[in-house]
Amino acid sequence: MPPATRASTRADNKSLIDPADWIATVQRCLTRPELTWAVAGLLLLAEIAINALIIWRVPYTEIDWKAYMDEVKGAIDGERDYTLLKGDTGPLVYPAGFVYLFGAFYYMTENGTNIFKAQLIYAVLYMLTLTVVLAIYQRARTVPPYALLWLTFTSYRIHSIFVLRLFNDPIAMLLFYVAVLLFMHHRWYIGCVFYSLAVSIKMNILLSAPALLLLLLSNLGVRGTVPALCICAVLQVLLGLPFLMAHPVSYLSRSFELTRQFFFKWTVNWRFVGEDLFLDRRFHLALLGLHLFVLAVFATRRWIRPDASLSAFLRRAFADVARPQSFPSQIALALFVSNFAGIVFARSLHYQFYVWYYHTLPFLLWSTRLPTIAKFAVLAAIEYSWNVYPSTDLSSGLLLVAHQVLLFSLIFWPEPSTLTPVVSKATKSSHNA
Repeated sequence: MPPATRASTRADNKSLIDPADWIATVQRCLTRPELTWAVAGLLLLAEIAINALIIWRVPYTEIDWKAYMDEVKGAIDGERDYTLLKGDTGPLVYPAGFVYLFGAFYYMTENGTNIFKAQLIYAVLYMLTLTVVLAIYQRARTVPPYALLWLTFTSYRIHSIFVLRLFNDPIAMLLFYVAVLLFMHHRWYIGCVFYSLAVSIKMNILLSAPALLLLLLSNLGVRGTVPALCICAVLQVLLGLPFLMAHPVSYLSRSFELTRQFFFKWTVNWRFVGEDLFLDRRFHLALLGLHLFVLAVFATRRWIRPDASLSAFLRRAFADVARPQSFPSQIALALFVSNFAGIVFARSLHYQFYVWYYHTLPFLLWSTRLPTIAKFAVLAAIEYSWNVYPSTDLSSGLLLVAHQVLLFSLIFWPEPSTLTPVVSKATKSSHNA
């Protein structure tokens, strides 16, 4: 081999084992949002092992699974009166999609008795959820991959909600995230199908409805929004039809109950206010008023173009004109912010509700100009608060502070890229369904 060739070969071999090159490659993968996919594969592999270890080593705890099975068994046996569908923790209070899904689980798990099989099903659902969430982050390209490590290794509570408690909340959120990903690809109508399916599992999904309505009007106009809303409504009617035809009042009053009173002993977020204030109707009305105010702030300052008034926005929505399509990151941000605002001012948060927004927290935090150390401090404070059982004055107060820091940062210290909508070319709404 000629000397020049040998020297070239030695140089190539050195570059293959040069630690500096490997460190630089890892640094790029951890810091460049467009390389989220490179980290995502490793995270998913790690999660397979983590979920398997939890199922194998940590005892299952019965909370709502048996009640779910009792409720759907009544429907399977032919009962169509929602007031008579009950479990040992109370009446059935979820829409009909829940009945069909958990009815399928009833058969898949030997009438609900095979808990191990149910845990395996939930482990698969966990992996699907994380896969869709990572696809959202990859599509948005606004969060550095190192921040996504938080979604994998840190929260015992989230793993517990999935594979040790078998709640319905994670399934509703999986369908919601599928809808968000479809919206980010401007597949508005099929996205509305999955959004409505998520609502049919649990109503908390409606917290993001205000942002979704404005996104539909912005991207499809009124003529495109009406069919999208009809898709959501008709699907709810079709799913609930057997119960609506038999006992419509009991179905609507139970499955879409908005006045349910929560028990103080289970609250995660308002422990420090005391039971008297917690149960006071004026407190609930104050929270509702603050919630609506914050939504109005985001609607006028973030979700509608800053250079357009509300009247101009509505005129354009009613006009049959070509309209620009919202950038994917802003679609996800609007939906996640709307959902987060509802959580901040919720009358009560129970432990399984953590899954309502856990996977969106890095997205929200990295949409602000908070220093990186402050972002991780907010994540740590929220995680700590959700892992204190039962909640205390300190844990609930800390959760409120962390929520307020994030909320005010989204309003007053947003990333500059979130202020002006970035849009693709203008397109007729009919082409983006």
